[in-house]
Amino acid sequence: MKMDYQAILDKYYPDDNDLRRLLLKHSRQVADRALLIVHKHKELPVDIQFLEEAAMLHDIGIFRCNAPSICCYGTEPYIKHGPIGGDILRNEGFPRHARVAERHTGTGLPGFEPETLEEQIVCYADKFYSKSSPDHVRTVLETAQSLEKFGREGVEKFLLWAKKFE
Repeated sequence: MKMDYQAILDKYYPDDNDLRRLLLKHSRQVADRALLIVHKHKELPVDIQFLEEAAMLHDIGIFRCNAPSICCYGTEPYIKHGPIGGDILRNEGFPRHARVAERHTGTGLPGFEPETLEEQIVCYADKFYSKSSPDHVRTVLETAQSLEKFGREGVEKFLLWAKKFE
Protein backbone atom coordinates (compact mmCIF):
# COMPACT_ATOMS: atom_id res chain seq x y z
CA MET A 1 0.00 0.00 0.00
CA LYS A 2 1.47 3.34 -1.04
CA MET A 3 1.34 5.89 1.67
CA ASP A 4 0.74 9.58 0.98
CA TYR A 5 3.08 11.16 3.52
CA GLN A 6 2.17 14.65 2.33
CA ALA A 7 -1.51 14.06 3.16
CA ILE A 8 -0.53 12.99 6.68
CA LEU A 9 1.70 16.03 7.11
CA ASP A 10 -1.12 18.26 5.82
CA LYS A 11 -3.55 16.70 8.32
CA TYR A 12 -1.35 17.50 11.34
CA TYR A 13 0.24 20.70 9.97
CA PRO A 14 -2.60 22.28 7.95
CA ASP A 15 -1.58 25.92 8.34
CA ASP A 16 1.13 27.58 6.27
CA ASN A 17 3.19 28.84 9.19
CA ASP A 18 6.77 28.84 10.45
CA LEU A 19 6.45 25.45 12.15
CA ARG A 20 5.13 23.73 9.02
CA ARG A 21 7.81 25.31 6.82
CA LEU A 22 10.55 24.31 9.28
CA LEU A 23 9.26 20.74 9.57
CA LEU A 24 8.98 20.31 5.80
CA LYS A 25 12.47 21.74 5.20
CA HIS A 26 14.06 19.57 7.90
CA SER A 27 12.21 16.43 6.83
CA ARG A 28 13.21 16.92 3.19
CA GLN A 29 16.86 17.42 4.23
CA VAL A 30 16.79 14.17 6.19
CA ALA A 31 14.98 12.28 3.41
CA ASP A 32 17.41 13.54 0.75
CA ARG A 33 20.43 12.51 2.83
CA ALA A 34 18.88 9.09 3.51
CA LEU A 35 18.20 8.59 -0.21
CA LEU A 36 21.76 9.67 -1.05
CA ILE A 37 23.10 7.03 1.35
CA VAL A 38 21.18 4.23 -0.36
CA HIS A 39 22.13 5.59 -3.78
CA LYS A 40 25.82 5.38 -2.79
CA HIS A 41 25.38 1.98 -1.12
CA LYS A 42 23.29 -0.10 -3.48
CA GLU A 43 24.40 -3.19 -1.53
CA LEU A 44 22.16 -2.15 1.39
CA PRO A 45 18.86 -4.09 1.28
CA VAL A 46 16.63 -1.07 1.89
CA ASP A 47 12.99 -0.39 1.02
CA ILE A 48 13.63 2.97 -0.67
CA GLN A 49 10.00 4.11 -0.88
CA PHE A 50 9.46 3.33 2.79
CA LEU A 51 12.74 5.06 3.70
CA GLU A 52 11.63 8.31 2.06
CA GLU A 53 8.17 8.16 3.64
CA ALA A 54 9.58 7.45 7.10
CA ALA A 55 12.18 10.21 6.79
CA MET A 56 9.49 12.70 5.81
CA LEU A 57 7.37 11.71 8.84
CA HIS A 58 10.02 11.10 11.52
CA ASP A 59 9.33 14.41 13.34
CA ILE A 60 5.54 14.51 12.97
CA GLY A 61 5.11 14.67 16.77
CA ILE A 62 6.95 17.95 17.37
CA PHE A 63 3.78 20.11 17.40
CA ARG A 64 2.72 18.53 20.70
CA CYS A 65 6.01 19.53 22.36
CA ASN A 66 7.11 22.67 24.13
CA ALA A 67 10.04 24.04 22.12
CA PRO A 68 9.25 27.71 21.41
CA SER A 69 12.64 28.30 19.75
CA ILE A 70 11.45 26.13 16.85
CA CYS A 71 7.81 27.33 16.92
CA CYS A 72 6.47 24.35 18.92
CA TYR A 73 3.96 25.42 21.56
CA GLY A 74 2.65 22.12 22.88
CA THR A 75 2.88 20.85 26.45
CA GLU A 76 5.13 17.78 26.25
CA PRO A 77 8.92 17.82 26.70
CA TYR A 78 10.72 17.83 23.34
CA ILE A 79 12.50 14.54 24.12
CA LYS A 80 9.07 12.87 23.74
CA HIS A 81 8.48 13.97 20.13
CA GLY A 82 9.59 10.60 18.77
CA PRO A 83 7.21 8.43 20.82
CA ILE A 84 4.43 10.99 20.23
CA GLY A 85 5.06 10.73 16.49
CA GLY A 86 5.08 6.94 16.83
CA ASP A 87 1.62 7.06 18.44
CA ILE A 88 0.30 9.35 15.69
CA LEU A 89 1.61 7.12 12.88
CA ARG A 90 0.44 3.91 14.57
CA ASN A 91 -3.05 5.45 14.91
CA GLU A 92 -2.91 6.34 11.20
CA GLY A 93 -2.25 2.65 10.45
CA PHE A 94 1.49 2.82 9.73
CA PRO A 95 3.33 0.79 12.40
CA ARG A 96 6.65 0.55 10.45
CA HIS A 97 6.75 4.32 10.05
CA ALA A 98 5.85 4.67 13.74
CA ARG A 99 8.94 2.67 14.70
CA VAL A 100 11.19 5.05 12.76
CA ALA A 101 9.61 8.10 14.44
CA GLU A 102 10.00 6.69 17.93
CA ARG A 103 13.56 5.40 17.36
CA HIS A 104 15.27 8.40 15.70
CA THR A 105 15.97 10.57 18.77
CA GLY A 106 19.69 10.81 19.54
CA THR A 107 21.06 7.46 18.40
CA GLY A 108 18.05 5.80 20.01
CA LEU A 109 16.55 6.27 23.46
CA PRO A 110 16.69 3.36 25.95
CA GLY A 111 14.15 0.80 24.78
CA PHE A 112 13.79 2.58 21.43
CA GLU A 113 17.09 1.83 19.69
CA PRO A 114 17.05 1.75 15.88
CA GLU A 115 17.09 -1.87 14.70
CA THR A 116 16.31 -2.03 10.99
CA LEU A 117 18.53 -0.47 8.33
CA GLU A 118 15.82 2.07 7.52
CA GLU A 119 15.55 3.07 11.20
CA GLN A 120 19.33 3.44 11.41
CA ILE A 121 19.62 5.46 8.20
CA VAL A 122 16.89 7.95 9.17
CA CYS A 123 18.36 8.28 12.66
CA TYR A 124 21.83 8.82 11.19
CA ALA A 125 20.71 11.29 8.51
CA ASP A 126 18.69 13.29 11.03
CA LYS A 127 21.76 14.06 13.13
CA PHE A 128 23.26 16.32 10.45
CA TYR A 129 20.39 18.84 10.59
CA SER A 130 19.17 20.89 13.53
CA LYS A 131 15.79 22.55 13.34
CA SER A 132 17.38 25.36 15.42
CA SER A 133 19.84 26.10 12.56
CA PRO A 134 18.00 24.83 9.47
CA ASP A 135 20.50 26.16 6.93
CA HIS A 136 23.55 24.54 8.53
CA VAL A 137 24.67 21.03 7.61
CA ARG A 138 26.86 19.52 10.31
CA THR A 139 29.99 17.58 9.48
CA VAL A 140 30.51 14.08 10.89
CA LEU A 141 32.83 15.60 13.51
CA GLU A 142 30.36 18.34 14.50
CA THR A 143 27.61 15.76 14.74
CA ALA A 144 29.70 13.45 16.92
CA GLN A 145 30.54 16.39 19.19
CA SER A 146 26.85 17.35 19.43
CA LEU A 147 26.07 13.82 20.66
CA GLU A 148 28.74 13.82 23.39
CA LYS A 149 26.38 15.36 25.95
CA PHE A 150 24.27 12.18 25.76
CA GLY A 151 27.17 9.85 26.49
CA ARG A 152 30.02 8.07 24.73
CA GLU A 153 27.91 5.09 23.65
CA GLY A 154 25.80 7.23 21.31
CA VAL A 155 28.88 8.85 19.81
CA GLU A 156 30.43 5.45 19.14
CA LYS A 157 27.22 4.17 17.53
CA PHE A 158 27.05 7.28 15.33
CA LEU A 159 30.69 6.86 14.24
CA LEU A 160 30.04 3.21 13.33
CA TRP A 161 27.11 4.37 11.19
CA ALA A 162 29.36 6.99 9.58
CA LYS A 163 31.79 4.23 8.49
CA LYS A 164 28.91 2.17 7.13
CA PHE A 165 26.91 4.94 5.40
CA GLU A 166 29.44 7.55 4.18
